[in-house]
Amino acid sequence: MRPRLERTTPYPSASSRRGGDPAASASPSVVARAGRADLLGVVGSLTERDRFCVSVLAEHQVLTTTQLAQLCFPGLDVAQRRLLRLTRLGVLDRFRWHALVGSEAWHYTLGPAGAALAAAGRGADPPRPAELRRRALRLAASPRLAHLLGVNGFFCALGAQARTEPATALVSWWSERRCAEHYGELVRPDARGVWAEHGRQVGFFVEHDTGSEPLARVAAKIADYADLAAAGGPGHPVCFWLPTTAREAHLRRLLAERPTQVVVATATAELATALGTGPAGPVWLTIDTEHRRRLIDLPASSRATTRR
Repeated sequence: MRPRLERTTPYPSASSRRGGDPAASASPSVVARAGRADLLGVVGSLTERDRFCVSVLAEHQVLTTTQLAQLCFPGLDVAQRRLLRLTRLGVLDRFRWHALVGSEAWHYTLGPAGAALAAAGRGADPPRPAELRRRALRLAASPRLAHLLGVNGFFCALGAQARTEPATALVSWWSERRCAEHYGELVRPDARGVWAEHGRQVGFFVEHDTGSEPLARVAAKIADYADLAAAGGPGHPVCFWLPTTAREAHLRRLLAERPTQVVVATATAELATALGTGPAGPVWLTIDTEHRRRLIDLPASSRATTRR
């Protein structure tokens, strides 16, 4: 079964709007100039919010309709209408798998215009549309798609809270790729963030667990974070976000067998849903306590080593 990919015509030339074939009636240089002009027109029509969506997707690859609505829009209906418009302009592309019952959420990636805008911001050449389509198909078929969406959903929930609650902010959100560029020789976090509340800030690493990885392997990751802290890296708390409280309890038993001065905290999507809160809420347990804390209240780690 193949995912459904939107067919977009991002840069319609004047002749194509009249029904003709631009390749048959114009030289390649004329077609290229028309494409650039159309692209500039698209870029000129984008709002600050549209540009923010582009920057987020350039960093984090793929987000669902709901996630983009949480992060950028006042409501789901507004998000759906604007995202459809951006898809038709070629700023975004989207895919979803066929569902036997109901419909799966659209997954949004950058389209040709959005990718060109993001590349221009880096001073790089834009990828070809065909390459973007191949990337979208690889994402759609990737066994890590659910994991990536889970990590992104964690941060979109924080972003949604920051949009609605005064004195809170998602100050920073690094993707796995950016973390690898900075810490890849020592540790490979799923993400790194900085959360702020009422003038206080906490940096943190995220390890997002989907339930598919053996918990012994999950617990073993903490040694790499200890190496990072000992090497002078940031002593952020390491936050394990798990699907269920039963899996959390098992992981905590394994982590307790690995003494460390790295601050390790666990929480579950199951508990957050039951409490009607999100990752910033009082859902975090450090290894040395049974008292749930808010994300902002997690302490930093000491420079230390961990027994492997």
